[in-house]
Amino acid sequence: MKRILLLEDNVTDRTLYRRYLTQQLGGERLEFEEATTGAEGLALFTTWHPDCVLLDYQLPDTDGLELLASFQALCPPDTLCVVMVTGWGSEQLAVRALHNGALDYLVKQQFDQAMLHKTVMHAIEKNEWRQYVGRYHGQLQTMNRQLSESLRDLTASRQEVHEQNTRLHAANQEIGVRNQQLAYSNQDLDNFVYAASHDLKQPVNNLVGLFAELRRTATFHDEAEAQVLRLFDESLGILSTTIHDLAAVVQEQRHPTGQLTELVTFAELAAEAQLALRPELLATQAQLTFEFGPLPTLPYVRSTLRTVLFNLLSNSLKYHQPGRPLQVRVGTHNLAGGPMLEVQDNGLGIALDLHGDELFQLFRRFHPDACEGTGVGLFLVNRLVEGRGGHIEVDSQPGLGTTFRVHLGNGSAF
Repeated sequence: MKRILLLEDNVTDRTLYRRYLTQQLGGERLEFEEATTGAEGLALFTTWHPDCVLLDYQLPDTDGLELLASFQALCPPDTLCVVMVTGWGSEQLAVRALHNGALDYLVKQQFDQAMLHKTVMHAIEKNEWRQYVGRYHGQLQTMNRQLSESLRDLTASRQEVHEQNTRLHAANQEIGVRNQQLAYSNQDLDNFVYAASHDLKQPVNNLVGLFAELRRTATFHDEAEAQVLRLFDESLGILSTTIHDLAAVVQEQRHPTGQLTELVTFAELAAEAQLALRPELLATQAQLTFEFGPLPTLPYVRSTLRTVLFNLLSNSLKYHQPGRPLQVRVGTHNLAGGPMLEVQDNGLGIALDLHGDELFQLFRRFHPDACEGTGVGLFLVNRLVEGRGGHIEVDSQPGLGTTFRVHLGNGSAF
C-alpha cells in the first residue's frame, strides 16, 4: 500500500489524478489524501508521511518551488519523493524543479493515465532504491572505521593491510560522491542502480582479499578484537551477496531486445538447476518431481527461463519446513491462455492475507529467520515474466506450502 498526497487546488484535476492512478490494472493499491493549499499540504506531509507527493506548481498561497524547499526541511536528505505538475511547459522550470529536489515533472494536458501511473510509481521506486543504496554506503563506512580502529595496534606485518583499507575507504567516498550526483539527475532508474551496484563490486572484492590475507597472517590475543573482525566478515558477506543480486536484477533487464528466442527444453533446464543447487539438495534431502510431458519444449529466451526456474527452486529449498521431508513438484502446462510453469512445494508457506501485496516487491522477506537472503529473487522473476507479457499466480498457506503458477506469455520482450 503506497500513500499519495495530491496537492492541487483544482478539484477537477484532483479527481482526474485519483481516477487515473486507481484504475491502472495490475498496479499496487494506493491510498490518497488531498490538499488545496501549501499550508494544508505541509500539515498532511508532516503527519501522514506520504510515499509520493503529486505537486501542482501554482497554488493559492505559494508555488511549487517554495513548497519543495519546505518539504526538504521536514525530511532527511535524499528521501523526498515529489512529482511536479504545471499547467504550462517550461524547460527552465523543469530543470529548477529537478535541481531543487523533485524526482520528475509533468505538464497538464500532455499526459495520459499510463504516463501518470508510470511516472508516480517510477518516482517511488527510485526513491526507495536511493535510500537503500544510501543505507549500505553508511554501513560500509561505519564498518571501515571499526576495522581501522581494530588494526591500529597490530604488528608491522599488518600495517600494510591497514594502508590498503585506508585506500579502500577513500575509494568508497569517491563512489559515494558519484552516486550522489547520479541521484540528483533524472536518469533512468535501472541505469542508476546498475552504476551503484557495479561500482561497489571491486571495493568489496578488495576487502574480501584483505580479510583473506588477515586471516592467514594475524594472531589475536584479545578475543574482543577477533569477535569484531568476525562480525565485520559476516556483514561483508551479506553486503557482497546483496550487491551481486542487485547487479543480476539490472543485468537481466538492461537489454531485453538483444536476447534471442530459441527452442528451450525444460528437462535440460531442470538438470542445470539441480546441478547448480546440488549442495542445497543434499542438505535438505529434497524429493524433486518433474512433469514436462504436456509441454516439453518452448520457444523462449533461454537465460530468462533458466533464471525463473532456478529462483523458484532455490526458494523452495531455502524455505523448507524443518523436520518434514521436502517435496517439490515442477510441471508445465499448455493452457488456452498460453504456456505455464508450475512449481509446488510443502515448505513454510506465506501468509498471503498479510503479505500478498508485497510478494514481488524489492527486499521483502517473509521468513528472515529461516535463512540468509536479500529479497531480490521473486522481484526479478516477476519483472522478467511481466516483461514478456506474462504474470504469476500464487497459492500459499503458512505451514503447508506454496504453489507458483508462472504464465510465461509469448517469450518476446515488449
